[in-house]
Amino acid sequence: MSGENEGRVALVTGGSSGIGAGAAYSLAEQGAAVAVHGIDLAEAETVVAEIRARGGRAIALAGPIQDARTSVDAVAATLEAFGRLDILVTSAGIQRYGDAVSTDESTWDEVFAVNAKGVYLAAHAALPHIRQSPAGSVVIVASVQAAASQANVVAYTASKGALVAMTRGMAIDEAGYGVRVNSLSPGSVDTPMLRHSAAMFSDGTPEAVERTVANWGSAHALGRVATIDEVGAVISFLASPRASFVTGTDIRVDGGLLARIAAALPDKD
Repeated sequence: MSGENEGRVALVTGGSSGIGAGAAYSLAEQGAAVAVHGIDLAEAETVVAEIRARGGRAIALAGPIQDARTSVDAVAATLEAFGRLDILVTSAGIQRYGDAVSTDESTWDEVFAVNAKGVYLAAHAALPHIRQSPAGSVVIVASVQAAASQANVVAYTASKGALVAMTRGMAIDEAGYGVRVNSLSPGSVDTPMLRHSAAMFSDGTPEAVERTVANWGSAHALGRVATIDEVGAVISFLASPRASFVTGTDIRVDGGLLARIAAALPDKD
């Protein structure tokens, strides 16, 4: 494996499934050594096994991202395995449903602990080492719901909005160290999280889940949901030296979801 991230080292939180796994695969395919972090070690090891089978280098890590010790240990293990750290990708996240009345305080705190505090903790542990890289980069996985919201996802959408704001602040703070910080806002992506939601909003049968995923995909201008590889490729690019003048911005990878307005022109007779 060789490419635009050849010889670099990445830590990917939430890398054991979904978008994080897509990022880990793409980074490895482009030559980076990858520390794959997930909540479940067995899942992280599955991603690592696939990377190694393709000829890449990777290690598996696990622990609750909302625990400060997890990020400290993950960074230490990455440095021990690969000797440096150039890239941090934060993809760990959870989805909970409810409005401001039905969402209880513990659920709100849970969402922010994982989705927002988890990013801060990972950056807090990783940035002192990334600053030593000649081309350090942080890529934060946010969501289109940082800019436009569905109903009944108040905690989730607020947490993703916080990530886009955090990206701007970190980009300003890290620019003097030569570290770029960007966020990524995907639309609907075919992940276990999306399919879990599809099961919740259907009768849960495989056929119903497929119909629901396809229906959600139809809201995008391209008419479908994204794959993890499509999103991972953009993450790998943002992390790479090819994006050397890109920082402090949010990149939408949404298949045109937010480009379309709801009002439609009437059909001509």
